[in-house]
Amino acid sequence: MGYSNKTEIHEFYLRGFPSLIELQMVSFIFFLLVYILTISENTIIITTINLHAKLQKPMYFFLSNLSFLEICYVSVTVPNLLVHTLMERKTISFSGCMAQLFFFISLMCTECVLLAVMAFDRYVAVCQPLHYVRIMNRHFCYQLALSSWLSGFTITVIKIYFISKLSFCGPNIINHFFCDISPVLNLSCKDLSEAELVDFILALVILLIPLLVTAASYVCIIYAILNITTTDGRKKAFSTCASHLSVVTIFFSTTLYIYARPKKATSLDANKLISLLYAVVTPLVNPFIYCLRNKDMWDILSKYVCQRIKLPKFLSCL
Repeated sequence: MGYSNKTEIHEFYLRGFPSLIELQMVSFIFFLLVYILTISENTIIITTINLHAKLQKPMYFFLSNLSFLEICYVSVTVPNLLVHTLMERKTISFSGCMAQLFFFISLMCTECVLLAVMAFDRYVAVCQPLHYVRIMNRHFCYQLALSSWLSGFTITVIKIYFISKLSFCGPNIINHFFCDISPVLNLSCKDLSEAELVDFILALVILLIPLLVTAASYVCIIYAILNITTTDGRKKAFSTCASHLSVVTIFFSTTLYIYARPKKATSLDANKLISLLYAVVTPLVNPFIYCLRNKDMWDILSKYVCQRIKLPKFLSCL
């Protein structure tokens, strides 16, 4: 990849969570369970959406994209975290670090755009219900999904290009549990002004533009809901957006705090905890949010579970 001529460091040491060393096995079991549950939940959502005709709608198509993204998301960081939890020497090669950084940031940027696309879908459903089928046709949905993935990976290619031009001469200790932008930049012994500026501008573009689209969509949605005369109508309209709004709030609040800053951040334990929230915990929680707040998804999943485990009649699902 052309990095060897620009660095004297061949591997990095990831500090992870030193305070959890005494709870090594407990930490391993916890992160392993989180990983297994996250993969299982999102796989179930993807399978359920693809197998049931009732869920062949744009909203669920984008949700299946989000679930696949979440599977990739946790697979970039958690397996490496599990290995390092049990090892005394928590190292990662320079090329491995750059690869992890590339895929993690690409997926995060893709999620930013995909959440904005889902907000636009909800806007059309609530504010333009008579034109929803015409606007959100299959071809347009594929274009929106593909644009989300392409924009996320394209932005990251530019970021990684400028980071790869830096020199890393030591120390090689990353105060984090995975290779993230700020902890890596902290180790550079070259002038960071160009890389920092590019990273900050691209972070604002990929975070603020989707955030503005999402905010504008929900302003229109809230206005339309307030104009609905019946209480049941308002509840039904809001219920279609509540789960997505919850996910958007969690995701953008954490990512804006970590990434939308003009200077390289000092790697504090607080930053690692916030990173743990959006990199590990959020992909675990998102399926619960979408399924518990979505009647169609919940009905199908509950019936499927009841059929599979063959509950007695007096314990049958609601």
